[in-house]
Amino acid sequence: MSTDLTRPPRRMPGWAKVVAAFVLVLVVLFAGIRLAVLPGVKDLLGTETHDRSGPALLKSINDMSRYDAASGNFQVVVDLEKDAKYLPDALHGTRTLYVGAGTVEAYVDLGQVGDKDVAVNKDRTSATLRLPHARLGKPALDADHSYAVSKQRGLLDRLGDLFSDNPDSEHAVQKLAVSHIGEAAKGSGLTARAESNTTDMLEGLLHSLGFKDVHVSYG
Repeated sequence: MSTDLTRPPRRMPGWAKVVAAFVLVLVVLFAGIRLAVLPGVKDLLGTETHDRSGPALLKSINDMSRYDAASGNFQVVVDLEKDAKYLPDALHGTRTLYVGAGTVEAYVDLGQVGDKDVAVNKDRTSATLRLPHARLGKPALDADHSYAVSKQRGLLDRLGDLFSDNPDSEHAVQKLAVSHIGEAAKGSGLTARAESNTTDMLEGLLHSLGFKDVHVSYG
């Protein structure tokens, strides 16, 4: 007499399901990272880029009265780190090393010069001009020469990028780079160079018009 004994299948405990799901997420995550860095994979997948942007529309035109007399080129290395208060960096936290390159223009606003700021003698051989002090324009980040050197992100941050509309956004470090470049421009002597160049330009212009004595001041 023989009997067939069938054992019910063992159920996986809850903690094992959590571990298995966590391992699966790690496998998918790191597999995606390896695919992104392997050479030639993008060509095999046949990824193409199509620019379907509409035409640029002219919104407004502003008359310019300023004389751009000097330009400074700056470079800054931004090291931005964001830590979670109660979580380790490997789990939640970011650190980005970014090289930002940009320019700052220094200009003299000739539109502020009024009749009382210009004096010419009767013989038109001497001229005195009083101009406003040179000012700094807004820093302009050079996208072609700015780049991220390294990016370190915790696991939760990497997972969040998968569902983000703008993964790996560099807006924060770019904004910080622009701020540092602007501060550096204030102590660079750009405005003094702009005033000197403006003086040279006006003296050369007025001398070519027959003026022998030209005096330019600022303030």
